[in-house]
Amino acid sequence: MTKQSFLKGAAILTLAGISVRFVGAFFRIVLAMFIGDEGIGLFQMAYPVYSTLLAVSTAGVPIAISKLVAENLARGNYRGAYRTFRVALSILALSGFLISAVLYLGAEYFAGFLTDPLAYLPLVSISPAIFLVTVMSAYRGFFQGQQQMMPTAISQIAEQLGRVVIALLLVLFLLPMGLEYAAAGASFGAAAGAFCGLLILVVVWLRQKKQFMHRLKSQRVKDEENIRAIIYRIFALSVPITLGSLVMPLITLVDLSIVPQQLNAAGFDTIRARALYGQLTGMASPIIHIPTIITVALAISLVPAMSEALALRKNNLVRERSYLAVRMTLLLGIPSAVGLYLLAEPITVLLFNNAEAGQVLAVLSLGVVFLTLYQTTSAILQGLGRTMDPVITLFWGALIKTGLTWYLTASPQLHIRGAALATVIGFGIAAILNVQRVQRLADMPLRPVETLLKPLVASVGMAAAVLSIYSNFDLLHSFLSPSAAEKGVTLVAVIVGALAYALLLFLLGGIRREDLLLLPKIGEPLVRWAEKFHLLRG
Repeated sequence: MTKQSFLKGAAILTLAGISVRFVGAFFRIVLAMFIGDEGIGLFQMAYPVYSTLLAVSTAGVPIAISKLVAENLARGNYRGAYRTFRVALSILALSGFLISAVLYLGAEYFAGFLTDPLAYLPLVSISPAIFLVTVMSAYRGFFQGQQQMMPTAISQIAEQLGRVVIALLLVLFLLPMGLEYAAAGASFGAAAGAFCGLLILVVVWLRQKKQFMHRLKSQRVKDEENIRAIIYRIFALSVPITLGSLVMPLITLVDLSIVPQQLNAAGFDTIRARALYGQLTGMASPIIHIPTIITVALAISLVPAMSEALALRKNNLVRERSYLAVRMTLLLGIPSAVGLYLLAEPITVLLFNNAEAGQVLAVLSLGVVFLTLYQTTSAILQGLGRTMDPVITLFWGALIKTGLTWYLTASPQLHIRGAALATVIGFGIAAILNVQRVQRLADMPLRPVETLLKPLVASVGMAAAVLSIYSNFDLLHSFLSPSAAEKGVTLVAVIVGALAYALLLFLLGGIRREDLLLLPKIGEPLVRWAEKFHLLRG
Protein backbone atom coordinates (compact mmCIF):
# COMPACT_ATOMS: atom_id res chain seq x y z
CA MET A 1 0.00 0.00 0.00
CA THR A 2 1.15 3.54 -0.70
CA LYS A 3 0.63 6.51 1.58
CA GLN A 4 -2.35 8.80 1.02
CA SER A 5 -2.68 12.58 1.28
CA PHE A 6 -4.02 13.49 4.68
CA LEU A 7 -7.42 14.46 3.25
CA LYS A 8 -7.73 11.17 1.38
CA GLY A 9 -6.77 9.38 4.56
CA ALA A 10 -9.37 11.37 6.49
CA ALA A 11 -12.03 10.51 3.88
CA ILE A 12 -11.21 6.80 4.19
CA LEU A 13 -11.41 6.91 7.99
CA THR A 14 -14.63 8.94 7.84
CA LEU A 15 -16.34 6.31 5.68
CA ALA A 16 -15.15 3.62 8.06
CA GLY A 17 -16.35 5.64 11.06
CA ILE A 18 -19.82 6.14 9.56
CA SER A 19 -20.04 2.41 8.75
CA VAL A 20 -19.01 1.51 12.28
CA ARG A 21 -21.63 3.89 13.73
CA PHE A 22 -24.41 2.34 11.63
CA VAL A 23 -23.42 -1.20 12.62
CA GLY A 24 -23.18 -0.08 16.25
CA ALA A 25 -26.67 1.45 16.12
CA PHE A 26 -28.05 -1.80 14.68
CA PHE A 27 -26.32 -3.74 17.46
CA ARG A 28 -27.83 -1.54 20.18
CA ILE A 29 -31.34 -1.87 18.77
CA VAL A 30 -31.16 -5.67 18.43
CA LEU A 31 -29.43 -6.11 21.79
CA ALA A 32 -32.17 -4.10 23.51
CA MET A 33 -34.78 -6.36 21.89
CA PHE A 34 -33.05 -9.44 23.32
CA ILE A 35 -32.10 -8.38 26.85
CA GLY A 36 -34.29 -5.33 27.59
CA ASP A 37 -33.51 -2.31 29.78
CA GLU A 38 -32.12 -4.30 32.71
CA GLY A 39 -29.77 -6.33 30.52
CA ILE A 40 -28.61 -3.17 28.74
CA GLY A 41 -27.97 -1.65 32.15
CA LEU A 42 -25.71 -4.57 33.14
CA PHE A 43 -23.96 -4.42 29.76
CA GLN A 44 -23.37 -0.66 30.10
CA MET A 45 -21.97 -0.99 33.62
CA ALA A 46 -18.81 -2.63 32.31
CA TYR A 47 -18.02 0.10 29.78
CA PRO A 48 -17.08 3.07 32.02
CA VAL A 49 -14.56 0.87 33.86
CA TYR A 50 -13.32 -0.65 30.59
CA SER A 51 -12.91 2.70 28.79
CA THR A 52 -11.11 4.29 31.75
CA LEU A 53 -8.65 1.40 32.10
CA LEU A 54 -8.15 1.30 28.32
CA ALA A 55 -7.22 5.01 28.35
CA VAL A 56 -4.66 4.28 31.07
CA SER A 57 -3.34 1.29 29.12
CA THR A 58 -2.81 3.08 25.79
CA ALA A 59 -1.85 6.44 27.37
CA GLY A 60 -1.57 8.41 24.13
CA VAL A 61 1.14 6.09 22.79
CA PRO A 62 -0.54 5.38 19.39
CA ILE A 63 -0.41 9.09 18.46
CA ALA A 64 3.23 9.19 19.57
CA ILE A 65 3.96 6.15 17.36
CA SER A 66 2.27 7.83 14.41
CA LYS A 67 4.28 11.03 14.83
CA LEU A 68 7.68 9.39 15.43
CA VAL A 69 7.28 6.88 12.58
CA ALA A 70 6.28 9.68 10.20
CA GLU A 71 9.33 11.73 11.23
CA ASN A 72 11.71 8.81 10.70
CA LEU A 73 10.26 7.85 7.33
CA ALA A 74 10.40 11.47 6.15
CA ARG A 75 14.17 11.30 6.66
CA GLY A 76 14.41 7.88 5.02
CA ASN A 77 15.14 6.23 8.37
CA TYR A 78 13.20 2.96 8.07
CA ARG A 79 15.32 1.33 10.78
CA GLY A 80 14.37 4.07 13.25
CA ALA A 81 10.69 3.81 12.31
CA TYR A 82 10.68 0.05 12.78
CA ARG A 83 12.56 0.26 16.08
CA THR A 84 10.06 2.85 17.34
CA PHE A 85 7.20 0.52 16.45
CA ARG A 86 8.78 -2.47 18.18
CA VAL A 87 9.57 -0.53 21.35
CA ALA A 88 6.08 0.97 21.47
CA LEU A 89 4.48 -2.42 20.75
CA SER A 90 6.39 -3.93 23.68
CA ILE A 91 5.31 -1.09 25.98
CA LEU A 92 1.68 -1.37 24.95
CA ALA A 93 1.60 -5.17 25.07
CA LEU A 94 2.99 -5.10 28.62
CA SER A 95 0.65 -2.34 29.82
CA GLY A 96 -2.33 -3.98 28.08
CA PHE A 97 -1.61 -7.32 29.71
CA LEU A 98 -1.20 -5.81 33.19
CA ILE A 99 -4.36 -3.68 32.96
CA SER A 100 -6.35 -6.64 31.58
CA ALA A 101 -5.14 -8.71 34.53
CA VAL A 102 -6.13 -5.93 36.95
CA LEU A 103 -9.67 -5.88 35.55
CA TYR A 104 -9.97 -9.68 35.43
CA LEU A 105 -8.65 -10.23 38.95
CA GLY A 106 -10.34 -7.15 40.39
CA ALA A 107 -13.72 -7.60 38.70
CA GLU A 108 -15.39 -8.43 42.00
CA TYR A 109 -14.04 -5.23 43.55
CA PHE A 110 -15.15 -3.12 40.58
CA ALA A 111 -18.61 -4.72 40.69
CA GLY A 112 -18.82 -3.76 44.37
CA PHE A 113 -17.78 -0.22 43.49
CA LEU A 114 -20.61 -0.14 40.94
CA THR A 115 -22.94 -1.37 43.75
CA ASP A 116 -24.22 -4.24 41.60
CA PRO A 117 -22.73 -7.74 42.05
CA LEU A 118 -24.31 -8.85 38.74
CA ALA A 119 -21.80 -6.59 36.93
CA TYR A 120 -19.05 -9.10 37.81
CA LEU A 121 -19.48 -11.35 34.77
CA PRO A 122 -19.62 -8.51 32.18
CA LEU A 123 -16.44 -7.05 33.71
CA VAL A 124 -14.61 -10.38 33.56
CA SER A 125 -15.80 -10.97 29.98
CA ILE A 126 -14.61 -7.61 28.68
CA SER A 127 -11.19 -7.74 30.37
CA PRO A 128 -9.31 -9.50 27.48
CA ALA A 129 -10.39 -6.69 25.14
CA ILE A 130 -8.02 -4.25 26.88
CA PHE A 131 -4.94 -6.29 25.92
CA LEU A 132 -6.12 -6.87 22.35
CA VAL A 133 -7.20 -3.27 21.72
CA THR A 134 -3.96 -1.94 23.21
CA VAL A 135 -1.81 -4.12 20.93
CA MET A 136 -4.05 -3.23 17.99
CA SER A 137 -3.52 0.48 18.69
CA ALA A 138 0.25 0.01 18.22
CA TYR A 139 -0.26 -1.45 14.73
CA ARG A 140 -2.71 1.32 13.85
CA GLY A 141 -0.24 3.97 14.98
CA PHE A 142 2.48 2.32 12.87
CA PHE A 143 0.35 2.30 9.71
CA GLN A 144 -0.91 5.83 10.36
CA GLY A 145 2.70 6.97 10.70
CA GLN A 146 3.26 5.60 7.20
CA GLN A 147 0.17 7.66 6.16
CA GLN A 148 -1.68 4.45 5.29
CA MET A 149 -5.19 4.85 6.66
CA MET A 150 -6.77 1.93 4.81
CA PRO A 151 -5.48 -0.76 7.25
CA THR A 152 -6.92 1.18 10.18
CA ALA A 153 -10.24 1.66 8.37
CA ILE A 154 -10.55 -2.02 7.42
CA SER A 155 -9.62 -3.12 10.94
CA GLN A 156 -12.23 -0.77 12.44
CA ILE A 157 -14.95 -2.31 10.30
CA ALA A 158 -13.72 -5.85 10.99
CA GLU A 159 -13.58 -5.09 14.72
CA GLN A 160 -17.16 -3.81 14.79
CA LEU A 161 -18.57 -6.62 12.65
CA GLY A 162 -16.76 -9.24 14.75
CA ARG A 163 -18.00 -7.61 17.93
CA VAL A 164 -21.62 -7.49 16.80
CA VAL A 165 -21.80 -11.02 15.34
CA ILE A 166 -20.07 -12.76 18.26
CA ALA A 167 -21.89 -10.70 20.89
CA LEU A 168 -25.34 -11.43 19.46
CA LEU A 169 -24.58 -15.14 19.05
CA LEU A 170 -23.38 -15.35 22.66
CA VAL A 171 -26.42 -13.42 23.89
CA LEU A 172 -28.76 -15.88 22.18
CA PHE A 173 -26.80 -18.83 23.58
CA LEU A 174 -26.45 -17.52 27.15
CA LEU A 175 -29.80 -15.77 27.64
CA PRO A 176 -31.54 -18.91 29.01
CA MET A 177 -28.94 -18.94 31.82
CA GLY A 178 -29.87 -15.42 32.99
CA LEU A 179 -29.52 -11.75 32.08
CA GLU A 180 -26.07 -11.41 33.68
CA TYR A 181 -24.75 -14.21 31.45
CA ALA A 182 -26.30 -12.64 28.36
CA ALA A 183 -24.78 -9.26 29.28
CA ALA A 184 -21.43 -10.99 29.78
CA GLY A 185 -21.71 -12.49 26.29
CA ALA A 186 -22.45 -9.06 24.85
CA SER A 187 -19.42 -7.64 26.71
CA PHE A 188 -17.14 -10.40 25.39
CA GLY A 189 -18.03 -9.18 21.90
CA ALA A 190 -15.56 -6.32 22.47
CA ALA A 191 -12.73 -8.85 22.88
CA ALA A 192 -13.84 -10.90 19.88
CA GLY A 193 -14.08 -7.78 17.74
CA ALA A 194 -10.64 -6.59 18.86
CA PHE A 195 -9.19 -9.98 17.89
CA CYS A 196 -10.70 -9.66 14.39
CA GLY A 197 -9.35 -6.13 13.98
CA LEU A 198 -5.90 -7.12 15.23
CA LEU A 199 -5.84 -10.15 12.92
CA ILE A 200 -6.50 -7.89 9.90
CA LEU A 201 -3.64 -5.57 10.87
CA VAL A 202 -1.18 -8.41 11.43
CA VAL A 203 -2.05 -9.95 8.05
CA VAL A 204 -1.59 -6.58 6.30
CA TRP A 205 1.76 -6.08 8.04
CA LEU A 206 2.99 -9.56 7.10
CA ARG A 207 2.12 -8.79 3.46
CA GLN A 208 4.04 -5.51 3.57
CA LYS A 209 6.90 -6.57 5.82
CA LYS A 210 9.17 -7.91 3.07
CA GLN A 211 9.10 -4.64 1.13
CA PHE A 212 9.53 -2.57 4.29
CA MET A 213 12.50 -4.66 5.47
CA HIS A 214 14.11 -4.39 2.04
CA ARG A 215 14.00 -0.60 2.31
CA LEU A 216 15.30 -0.84 5.88
CA LYS A 217 18.33 -2.91 4.85
CA SER A 218 19.15 -0.69 1.88
CA GLN A 219 18.83 2.64 3.69
CA ARG A 220 21.86 4.93 3.79
CA VAL A 221 20.65 7.21 6.55
CA LYS A 222 22.46 6.63 9.82
CA ASP A 223 20.19 5.72 12.75
CA GLU A 224 21.72 6.96 16.00
CA GLU A 225 18.72 6.91 18.35
CA ASN A 226 18.95 4.21 21.03
CA ILE A 227 16.07 2.43 22.76
CA ARG A 228 16.27 4.61 25.87
CA ALA A 229 15.94 7.76 23.77
CA ILE A 230 12.97 6.26 21.90
CA ILE A 231 11.21 5.38 25.16
CA TYR A 232 11.80 8.91 26.44
CA ARG A 233 10.36 10.49 23.27
CA ILE A 234 7.33 8.18 23.31
CA PHE A 235 6.44 9.15 26.86
CA ALA A 236 7.32 12.83 26.33
CA LEU A 237 4.70 12.92 23.58
CA SER A 238 2.11 10.54 25.04
CA VAL A 239 1.84 11.82 28.61
CA PRO A 240 0.48 15.28 27.64
CA ILE A 241 -1.94 13.59 25.20
CA THR A 242 -3.14 11.35 28.04
CA LEU A 243 -3.59 14.36 30.32
CA GLY A 244 -5.64 16.01 27.58
CA SER A 245 -7.81 12.91 27.18
CA LEU A 246 -8.58 12.99 30.91
CA VAL A 247 -9.84 16.59 30.85
CA MET A 248 -13.16 15.73 29.17
CA PRO A 249 -14.09 12.93 31.62
CA LEU A 250 -13.21 15.30 34.46
CA ILE A 251 -15.46 18.00 32.94
CA THR A 252 -18.26 15.40 32.79
CA LEU A 253 -17.74 14.53 36.46
CA VAL A 254 -17.75 18.22 37.44
CA ASP A 255 -20.96 18.77 35.44
CA LEU A 256 -22.50 15.76 37.16
CA SER A 257 -21.94 17.40 40.54
CA ILE A 258 -22.68 21.02 39.56
CA VAL A 259 -25.56 20.96 37.05
CA PRO A 260 -28.22 19.05 39.09
CA GLN A 261 -27.28 21.07 42.18
CA GLN A 262 -27.63 24.41 40.38
CA LEU A 263 -30.87 23.30 38.75
CA ASN A 264 -32.18 22.73 42.27
CA ALA A 265 -31.04 26.28 43.09
CA ALA A 266 -32.98 27.51 40.04
CA GLY A 267 -36.16 26.07 41.57
CA PHE A 268 -36.43 22.59 40.02
CA ASP A 269 -37.03 19.49 42.13
CA THR A 270 -34.70 16.48 41.92
CA ILE A 271 -36.78 14.52 39.40
CA ARG A 272 -37.16 17.52 37.08
CA ALA A 273 -33.45 18.39 37.43
CA ARG A 274 -32.55 14.81 36.53
CA ALA A 275 -34.72 14.99 33.41
CA LEU A 276 -33.16 18.29 32.28
CA TYR A 277 -29.66 16.91 32.87
CA GLY A 278 -30.60 13.91 30.73
CA GLN A 279 -31.68 16.23 27.92
CA LEU A 280 -28.24 17.88 27.98
CA THR A 281 -26.02 14.82 28.34
CA GLY A 282 -28.09 12.01 26.84
CA MET A 283 -29.83 13.77 23.95
CA ALA A 284 -28.24 17.06 22.84
CA SER A 285 -24.56 16.23 23.48
CA PRO A 286 -24.46 12.99 21.42
CA ILE A 287 -26.04 14.83 18.46
CA ILE A 288 -23.46 17.63 18.36
CA HIS A 289 -20.71 15.00 18.38
CA ILE A 290 -21.95 13.45 15.11
CA PRO A 291 -19.94 15.88 12.89
CA THR A 292 -16.81 14.97 14.85
CA ILE A 293 -16.74 11.62 13.03
CA ILE A 294 -15.10 13.58 10.22
CA THR A 295 -12.83 15.78 12.33
CA VAL A 296 -11.59 12.83 14.40
CA ALA A 297 -10.68 11.07 11.14
CA LEU A 298 -9.01 14.27 9.92
CA ALA A 299 -7.05 14.55 13.17
CA ILE A 300 -5.74 10.97 12.92
CA SER A 301 -4.58 11.58 9.37
CA LEU A 302 -3.21 15.05 10.12
CA VAL A 303 -0.71 14.18 12.88
CA PRO A 304 1.68 12.14 10.67
CA ALA A 305 1.22 14.56 7.74
CA MET A 306 2.28 17.52 9.89
CA SER A 307 5.12 15.51 11.45
CA GLU A 308 6.44 14.61 7.99
CA ALA A 309 6.36 18.22 6.77
CA LEU A 310 8.08 19.41 9.96
CA ALA A 311 10.78 16.73 9.74
CA LEU A 312 11.52 17.73 6.14
CA ARG A 313 11.60 21.41 7.22
CA LYS A 314 9.09 22.28 4.52
CA ASN A 315 7.57 25.33 6.15
CA ASN A 316 5.32 26.05 3.18
CA LEU A 317 3.88 22.53 3.42
CA VAL A 318 3.30 22.97 7.17
CA ARG A 319 1.53 26.27 6.48
CA GLU A 320 -0.67 24.99 3.66
CA ARG A 321 -1.62 21.72 5.38
CA SER A 322 -2.60 23.66 8.50
CA TYR A 323 -4.73 26.08 6.48
CA LEU A 324 -6.36 23.32 4.42
CA ALA A 325 -7.29 21.35 7.54
CA VAL A 326 -8.80 24.41 9.25
CA ARG A 327 -10.66 25.40 6.08
CA MET A 328 -12.16 21.93 5.65
CA THR A 329 -13.16 21.91 9.32
CA LEU A 330 -15.04 25.20 8.98
CA LEU A 331 -16.66 24.06 5.72
CA LEU A 332 -18.13 21.22 7.80
CA GLY A 333 -18.63 22.92 11.17
CA ILE A 334 -20.45 26.09 10.13
CA PRO A 335 -23.31 24.44 8.17
CA SER A 336 -23.58 21.70 10.82
CA ALA A 337 -24.09 24.33 13.51
CA VAL A 338 -26.64 26.27 11.43
CA GLY A 339 -28.53 23.10 10.47
CA LEU A 340 -28.69 21.78 14.02
CA TYR A 341 -29.83 25.18 15.29
CA LEU A 342 -32.65 25.41 12.75
CA LEU A 343 -33.77 21.81 13.12
CA ALA A 344 -33.06 21.38 16.83
CA GLU A 345 -36.62 20.64 17.92
CA PRO A 346 -37.60 18.49 14.90
CA ILE A 347 -34.42 16.43 15.34
CA THR A 348 -35.00 15.74 19.05
CA VAL A 349 -38.62 14.86 18.29
CA LEU A 350 -37.52 12.55 15.48
CA LEU A 351 -34.82 10.80 17.53
CA PHE A 352 -36.10 10.98 21.12
CA ASN A 353 -39.74 12.09 20.83
CA ASN A 354 -38.79 14.99 23.10
CA ALA A 355 -39.47 18.54 21.86
CA GLU A 356 -38.12 20.24 25.00
CA ALA A 357 -34.61 18.84 24.40
CA GLY A 358 -34.59 20.89 21.18
CA GLN A 359 -34.10 24.06 23.24
CA VAL A 360 -30.90 22.61 24.71
CA LEU A 361 -29.70 21.38 21.31
CA ALA A 362 -30.34 24.82 19.75
CA VAL A 363 -27.91 26.41 22.24
CA LEU A 364 -25.39 23.58 22.15
CA SER A 365 -25.37 23.49 18.33
CA LEU A 366 -23.40 26.74 18.27
CA GLY A 367 -20.52 24.79 19.85
CA VAL A 368 -20.13 22.45 16.86
CA VAL A 369 -17.86 24.97 15.11
CA PHE A 370 -15.63 25.31 18.19
CA LEU A 371 -15.59 21.60 19.03
CA THR A 372 -14.54 20.54 15.52
CA LEU A 373 -12.05 23.41 15.24
CA TYR A 374 -10.49 22.46 18.58
CA GLN A 375 -10.02 18.84 17.47
CA THR A 376 -8.38 19.79 14.18
CA THR A 377 -6.06 22.42 15.63
CA SER A 378 -5.10 20.04 18.46
CA ALA A 379 -3.99 17.49 15.84
CA ILE A 380 -1.94 20.19 14.07
CA LEU A 381 -0.24 21.12 17.34
CA GLN A 382 0.43 17.46 18.17
CA GLY A 383 1.93 16.96 14.73
CA LEU A 384 4.19 19.96 15.38
CA GLY A 385 5.34 18.37 18.64
CA ARG A 386 3.44 20.82 20.86
CA THR A 387 1.40 18.14 22.62
CA MET A 388 1.00 20.16 25.83
CA ASP A 389 -0.56 23.18 24.13
CA PRO A 390 -4.03 21.63 23.52
CA VAL A 391 -4.08 20.47 27.15
CA ILE A 392 -3.41 24.01 28.39
CA THR A 393 -6.01 25.60 26.12
CA LEU A 394 -8.65 23.02 27.05
CA PHE A 395 -7.82 23.53 30.73
CA TRP A 396 -8.51 27.27 30.45
CA GLY A 397 -11.68 26.57 28.50
CA ALA A 398 -12.80 24.02 31.10
CA LEU A 399 -12.03 26.40 33.97
CA ILE A 400 -14.15 29.19 32.48
CA LYS A 401 -16.88 26.70 31.50
CA THR A 402 -17.09 25.43 35.10
CA GLY A 403 -17.49 28.95 36.51
CA LEU A 404 -20.13 29.83 33.93
CA THR A 405 -21.96 26.54 34.48
CA TRP A 406 -22.21 27.30 38.20
CA TYR A 407 -23.55 30.81 37.54
CA LEU A 408 -25.75 30.37 34.45
CA THR A 409 -27.42 27.07 35.40
CA ALA A 410 -28.77 28.64 38.59
CA SER A 411 -30.68 31.21 36.52
CA PRO A 412 -34.41 30.32 36.38
CA GLN A 413 -34.60 31.88 32.90
CA LEU A 414 -31.69 29.86 31.46
CA HIS A 415 -31.41 26.79 33.75
CA ILE A 416 -30.18 23.83 31.59
CA ARG A 417 -29.63 26.13 28.60
CA GLY A 418 -27.15 27.99 30.79
CA ALA A 419 -25.11 24.80 31.18
CA ALA A 420 -25.21 24.33 27.39
CA LEU A 421 -24.12 27.93 26.80
CA ALA A 422 -21.24 27.50 29.25
CA THR A 423 -20.07 24.46 27.24
CA VAL A 424 -20.17 26.47 24.00
CA ILE A 425 -18.14 29.33 25.52
CA GLY A 426 -15.63 26.90 27.07
CA PHE A 427 -14.94 25.16 23.76
CA GLY A 428 -14.90 28.55 22.02
CA ILE A 429 -12.09 29.77 24.26
CA ALA A 430 -10.10 26.54 23.81
CA ALA A 431 -10.55 26.63 20.02
CA ILE A 432 -9.58 30.30 19.66
CA LEU A 433 -6.46 29.82 21.82
CA ASN A 434 -5.53 26.79 19.68
CA VAL A 435 -5.97 28.75 16.43
CA GLN A 436 -3.75 31.53 17.79
CA ARG A 437 -1.01 29.02 18.61
CA VAL A 438 -1.27 27.32 15.22
CA GLN A 439 -1.15 30.66 13.45
CA ARG A 440 1.97 31.64 15.38
CA LEU A 441 3.80 28.30 15.07
CA ALA A 442 2.86 27.39 11.49
CA ASP A 443 2.49 30.94 10.15
CA MET A 444 -0.95 29.79 8.99
CA PRO A 445 -2.87 32.26 6.80
CA LEU A 446 -6.46 32.95 7.88
CA ARG A 447 -7.98 33.93 4.49
CA PRO A 448 -11.35 34.80 6.10
CA VAL A 449 -13.20 35.01 2.78
CA GLU A 450 -12.44 31.35 2.05
CA THR A 451 -12.64 29.96 5.58
CA LEU A 452 -15.53 31.99 7.02
CA LEU A 453 -17.43 34.19 4.54
CA LYS A 454 -18.15 31.60 1.82
CA PRO A 455 -19.39 28.85 4.17
CA LEU A 456 -21.43 31.45 6.10
CA VAL A 457 -23.13 32.75 2.94
CA ALA A 458 -23.79 29.18 1.74
CA SER A 459 -25.18 28.33 5.20
CA VAL A 460 -27.58 31.29 5.03
CA GLY A 461 -28.82 30.00 1.66
CA MET A 462 -29.13 26.54 3.17
CA ALA A 463 -31.18 27.99 6.03
CA ALA A 464 -33.54 29.66 3.54
CA ALA A 465 -34.02 26.34 1.73
CA VAL A 466 -34.78 24.53 5.00
CA LEU A 467 -37.28 27.17 6.11
CA SER A 468 -39.01 27.01 2.73
CA ILE A 469 -39.53 23.28 3.25
CA TYR A 470 -41.22 23.98 6.59
CA SER A 471 -43.39 26.71 5.06
CA ASN A 472 -44.98 23.94 2.93
CA PHE A 473 -45.28 21.57 5.88
CA ASP A 474 -49.11 21.57 5.76
CA LEU A 475 -49.07 19.88 2.34
CA LEU A 476 -47.96 16.59 3.94
CA HIS A 477 -50.89 16.54 6.36
CA SER A 478 -53.30 15.70 3.55
CA PHE A 479 -51.91 12.18 3.15
CA LEU A 480 -49.82 11.52 6.32
CA SER A 481 -50.53 11.47 10.04
CA PRO A 482 -49.22 14.49 12.02
CA SER A 483 -46.39 12.47 13.55
CA ALA A 484 -45.32 10.89 10.24
CA ALA A 485 -45.60 14.25 8.46
CA GLU A 486 -43.33 15.93 11.02
CA LYS A 487 -40.71 13.21 10.76
CA GLY A 488 -40.95 13.18 6.97
CA VAL A 489 -40.49 16.93 6.65
CA THR A 490 -37.47 16.80 8.98
CA LEU A 491 -35.74 14.20 6.82
CA VAL A 492 -36.59 16.12 3.64
CA ALA A 493 -35.32 19.36 5.19
CA VAL A 494 -31.98 17.73 6.12
CA ILE A 495 -31.47 16.37 2.59
CA VAL A 496 -32.55 19.60 0.85
CA GLY A 497 -30.41 21.67 3.20
CA ALA A 498 -27.30 19.58 2.53
CA LEU A 499 -27.82 19.74 -1.25
CA ALA A 500 -28.47 23.50 -1.15
CA TYR A 501 -25.30 24.09 0.89
CA ALA A 502 -23.15 22.01 -1.47
CA LEU A 503 -24.60 23.73 -4.56
CA LEU A 504 -24.12 27.23 -3.15
CA LEU A 505 -20.59 26.40 -2.06
CA PHE A 506 -19.79 25.31 -5.62
CA LEU A 507 -21.29 28.51 -7.05
CA LEU A 508 -19.36 30.68 -4.59
CA GLY A 509 -16.08 28.94 -5.41
CA GLY A 510 -15.85 27.47 -1.93
CA ILE A 511 -15.14 24.01 -3.39
CA ARG A 512 -12.33 23.82 -5.92
CA ARG A 513 -11.16 21.20 -8.39
CA GLU A 514 -8.16 20.27 -6.23
CA ASP A 515 -10.45 19.77 -3.23
CA LEU A 516 -12.51 17.17 -5.09
CA LEU A 517 -9.42 15.40 -6.44
CA LEU A 518 -8.29 14.76 -2.88
CA LEU A 519 -11.28 12.45 -2.32
CA PRO A 520 -10.43 8.75 -2.86
CA LYS A 521 -12.14 6.94 -5.75
CA ILE A 522 -14.95 9.46 -6.25
CA GLY A 523 -12.79 12.58 -6.71
CA GLU A 524 -12.31 12.42 -10.48
CA PRO A 525 -15.96 11.47 -11.26
CA LEU A 526 -17.10 14.40 -9.08
CA VAL A 527 -14.81 16.78 -11.00
CA ARG A 528 -16.21 15.56 -14.32
CA TRP A 529 -19.77 15.94 -13.02
CA ALA A 530 -19.11 19.45 -11.66
CA GLU A 531 -17.44 20.53 -14.90
CA LYS A 532 -20.37 19.17 -16.92
CA PHE A 533 -22.74 21.47 -15.03
CA HIS A 534 -20.21 24.37 -14.88
CA LEU A 535 -20.11 24.37 -11.09
CA LEU A 536 -16.36 24.77 -10.58
CA ARG A 537 -15.09 28.32 -10.14
CA GLY A 538 -11.45 27.65 -9.43
